[in-house]
Amino acid sequence: MSADHQRISRWYFGGVASSMAAMVTHPLDLMKVLVQTNKEKLSLVDTSRKIFKEQGALAFYNGISASILRQYTYTLSRFGFYTMGANFIDTKSMISKVTLAGMSGYVGGLVGAPADLINVRLQNDVKLPPDQRRNYAHAIDGLVRVVREEGWLSLFNGASMNALRGAFMTVGQIAFYEQSKDILINYGCPQRMDTYIVASVISAVAATALTQPIDVIKTRQMNSRSGEYKSLSDVFYKTALEGPMAFYKGSIPALSRLGPHTILLFVSLEFLRTHFGWLPESK
Repeated sequence: MSADHQRISRWYFGGVASSMAAMVTHPLDLMKVLVQTNKEKLSLVDTSRKIFKEQGALAFYNGISASILRQYTYTLSRFGFYTMGANFIDTKSMISKVTLAGMSGYVGGLVGAPADLINVRLQNDVKLPPDQRRNYAHAIDGLVRVVREEGWLSLFNGASMNALRGAFMTVGQIAFYEQSKDILINYGCPQRMDTYIVASVISAVAATALTQPIDVIKTRQMNSRSGEYKSLSDVFYKTALEGPMAFYKGSIPALSRLGPHTILLFVSLEFLRTHFGWLPESK
């Protein structure tokens, strides 16, 4: 094994890598949110065509500032906690990977809740009539206005669901990626980008399957007007009234977004690790 492959990621590499991936996949993330919150039966293609026709190509990057802020709060926190935790916990087994990833994702979900709230609202503005749009200028403006107009506690609207989703997402992404990569390498696959891509595809599928029902509930709760839902159980109940498949609305755009994002995230992360990571001291 070369010295570069022995390098260990620095705690902040996850946030940097994820922000790089978000610049490419943000339009797909936008489409996912719109499909999930739209009560009309519009497909991904129909939604894309409608947005492009009514508002132009730049509308696909609505909310990009909140998306970047989200990467440097939510994603940086969960990858950072996992990286630091791996220094104290033996992560050779899948159980230990899942445990550490779940804990890291839960904390990251709480830290990133305000940015996630603004991200969803900025993206959802695209499909609302002009008189109903919140018209946040950017992520910081959104944070300030929520505090001023709704109170600071509103920044954590849906935080518990966000934390739960963060736990499942991190299990799907980090635990499944690390375990898949370990298995592939043990079976003789070389430590290079094609191996990392295969492992990241496996992790993207796992993460989507684990988080899609939670994601639908979280998105609807975060995007709700005051008084629209009485509680989290009310969101679940009203979504269930639309049928069981309502919990998987947006699955195709979710996977089509999460797949490329996860691949780009881990490819970028491995590049950062092998070029700029730190070498452990030899014993």
